[in-house]
Amino acid sequence: MASSLRAAGQAAAGRRTLAQAGDTVWVVINHVKADKRAQFERFVTEIFWPMAAKLGPADQRTFRQTRVLNPVRPEADGTYSYFFVMDPVITGANYDILTLLKKMYGNEKAAAYFKQFTESLSGKHQMFVTVQSRY
Repeated sequence: MASSLRAAGQAAAGRRTLAQAGDTVWVVINHVKADKRAQFERFVTEIFWPMAAKLGPADQRTFRQTRVLNPVRPEADGTYSYFFVMDPVITGANYDILTLLKKMYGNEKAAAYFKQFTESLSGKHQMFVTVQSRY
């Protein structure tokens, strides 16, 4: 990727385990419109991530095992690439944003927040499924 990244912090408080050799790691890249960066970051930092503490232990664990990398400059097309790294992926866990929002806020509020999220995006996300090497 063309943009440089900086770590945006960690999910919910608590211990996290990094992937071991053979574990699956997902990298999801959300391309955000330049004029919607503040909206996207507000969604992540004020609406989505803090409410993880109100979820059950299994869902909280998905947040602990996920980190977000924020861009420090735009891509050539003017968008900003935010990386979500699920490290390692938890087998059987639900990472769907809308599903998690519904658990956090109920159907009506979740739909409104999900709209804020999707309106900030420039096209479809990219998803890479990888396996941790032994190196």
